[in-house]
Amino acid sequence: LAGFIGGALDRLLSLVMDSLYAFPGLILAIAIAAVLGPSILNIIIAISVLYIPTYYRIVRGQTLTVKEEVYVEAARSIGARRSEILGRYIFPNVIPSVAIIFSVNVADAILTGAGLSFLGLGLPPTIADWGIDLARGQRFIQTAPWMITFPGLAILLVVLAFTLMGEGLTEIFNPKLRDR
Repeated sequence: LAGFIGGALDRLLSLVMDSLYAFPGLILAIAIAAVLGPSILNIIIAISVLYIPTYYRIVRGQTLTVKEEVYVEAARSIGARRSEILGRYIFPNVIPSVAIIFSVNVADAILTGAGLSFLGLGLPPTIADWGIDLARGQRFIQTAPWMITFPGLAILLVVLAFTLMGEGLTEIFNPKLRDR
């Protein structure tokens, strides 16, 4: 919306998002999780703060590109309202990019959540989590390596699945790749 409207709102949001984007992701997540404490909601907040700037940049960039297209100018010239232009022309062109980035970011978020839990900053120990399982199994790596093997494999397979899904969505939504 800020990319479509522009002005002071766009500049302010861009400044805030660029400031968040300047921090290393995992360090920012560790800091947020350490301040908020271990709980499901706090981990959701910590991981969400990492990805908001990415989505902002993608959506803003796509919006700035699409709003200059001829069909959007034509809609404006015949008197279409902003909400109609956003709903009919802007959002349908932005959604494919968001879907692709989402599938890749889910894989990264799973790794971040597992890493935070491994460090003791993620979910409480009473909740089942692959990062907690890895942390608990670390002490028994010499005598019972399966205690870290299976949670590690689960993380690997889920992350790989979301990454491959993102690659597939890229091929589906990107016409240049489809024509190859």
